[in-house]
Amino acid sequence: MLTKKKEILKMTSIDLNAYKEKQMKRRIDNLVLKNRITGYDNYINAIRGDKELFNEFINYITINVSEFYRNPDQWAYMDKQIIPTLTGRFGNRLKIWSAACSTGDEPYSLVMALSRHMPLSSIRITATDLDRTVIEKAKVGLYDSKAVSNVPEDLKKKYFTQVGPSFKISDEIKSRVTFSEHNLLKDRYDTNYDMIVCRNVLIYFTDEAKDKVFRNFYDSLKSGGFLFIGSTEQIVNYREIGFKRDNSFYYEKP
Repeated sequence: MLTKKKEILKMTSIDLNAYKEKQMKRRIDNLVLKNRITGYDNYINAIRGDKELFNEFINYITINVSEFYRNPDQWAYMDKQIIPTLTGRFGNRLKIWSAACSTGDEPYSLVMALSRHMPLSSIRITATDLDRTVIEKAKVGLYDSKAVSNVPEDLKKKYFTQVGPSFKISDEIKSRVTFSEHNLLKDRYDTNYDMIVCRNVLIYFTDEAKDKVFRNFYDSLKSGGFLFIGSTEQIVNYREIGFKRDNSFYYEKP
């Protein structure tokens, strides 16, 4: 399996050693079975020569599950506490990164949340993901009813248009987000962020990989900036890294 991981790393820049072994093996086995391919060697050869299979592998292995305003109480806390704190410290032109942004639900949620506190023209979100396919979906901005079910009703009416059973987000929200590819385990991290949002992704990483990413996030934040993580995650050694815990899901760089 180690040799196979090296081949996948060379092809995709995804280091499977950073993911929990059982979960990754189960997901790959499902793809092998679904495509009726015998053995890992044949599957690797297949994705090497078939763009559709390759994209399916990337999309499935990077675990893209997202929705707008996921865990609404945590977004309410952002609205009441975090954004006013940040604007009080740094003004309206905040530098914010939505890491592992998947299909765009999270960065677009951030724009809408910020729009309650400042003009849209002041808002810029950097959104990144490893998977080019989901970035393209994010740029289209079309979502099913489940994905938008937690969006506050006034924002839903203001910024979404229903298209058949789906909901399309407005261009004025989309224009505030810049998408690009980024590998959390390999690529360089930018600095001087006022807030970084990375939720429900690192649960799939090994403890060593998580620690590396959290330390990189810490280095990327300004003093006084916040990291917002998912409801299924925790930073066990946050004090050792240097964070101060604001609540269970928000960590401040003092």
